[in-house]
Amino acid sequence: MLQTISDTSVKAALNAIESESATVPEKIQMLIEMANGLQQKPKDIQQLHDAISLYQQAIELSTQDYPLLQARALAGMGTALRTIPGEGQDLLLEAKEAYETALEILREQAAPEEVAEAEMNLGMVLQALVPYNLATMQQAIQVSQRALSKFTADKHPQEYAILQNNIAIAYLSMTLAPERESMGQAMAVQSFESALKAVNLIEHPKEYAMLQNNLANALQYLPSLHPIENNLRALSAYNEALKVRSAKDTPLEYATTISNKANLLYNLPDNPKHPEAGNYQNLLEAKNLYAQAQEIFCQYSEVEKATVVSEALSAVEAELLLSETQLTNS
Repeated sequence: MLQTISDTSVKAALNAIESESATVPEKIQMLIEMANGLQQKPKDIQQLHDAISLYQQAIELSTQDYPLLQARALAGMGTALRTIPGEGQDLLLEAKEAYETALEILREQAAPEEVAEAEMNLGMVLQALVPYNLATMQQAIQVSQRALSKFTADKHPQEYAILQNNIAIAYLSMTLAPERESMGQAMAVQSFESALKAVNLIEHPKEYAMLQNNLANALQYLPSLHPIENNLRALSAYNEALKVRSAKDTPLEYATTISNKANLLYNLPDNPKHPEAGNYQNLLEAKNLYAQAQEIFCQYSEVEKATVVSEALSAVEAELLLSETQLTNS
């Protein structure tokens, strides 16, 4: 029976530990590098578990003699823990503890960028713990903003963009009093726009598309005295995202963006200067986009998303039928 890459790496790491020629720091570094290699592009969940096992062995070897290596192993383990798919709080709590323990050491001994990376990841874990009432969005934002003080837009554009995106999503997810809700949404839009100043379509296509899609979502639902103007800005942002996202290369991301765009078109008049004329053409485009998205979601067994889009498709078809009836009778 052929061994998986994961099995081979684990055995190689164990052999390295037993080797008399390798020093303890070398053994720790080898374990960390192998674990990191496994979690970069894991082929299955088992590889993530194997990575955690390697990190744990590195932590045990580090003890008090090599605190910086121990911190790096802890930070790596935290990332592997938070990457394992599934529902529940246990792995997230383990990741939180790993990051917090690592940061106690990193803040004293590591470069600012290494500290910021751990803070960025801790912020993501805190955000994920909010639904379990084990963290607050304010805590997640605070940690992410600390990382922003080190990951600046000019020197670290990708990290800066991801942090701003995470902060924006945190603002949108916060439960605020009605009079403050619009302020939170406006701050989210501002964060998305700040992030987009740091990245571009050519050098950072993935981040660019993600931010344009998320900015458009925020604009679409932003309370405003000028909703049509916001929707037109959102439409432009969705189209920017679709310069990167395609049915062939990124089908699920593409389906998500076109269904979001269809939601917007459903409420956007064909001629913004004459909204009273209706939106028959936009409804037709929305119908086509919903149908495409539904097909992709079904193909990839995204049942919940397919159901939501199916309901939206039925609604737009009913709206089109009503418009056609009114045109016939007029």
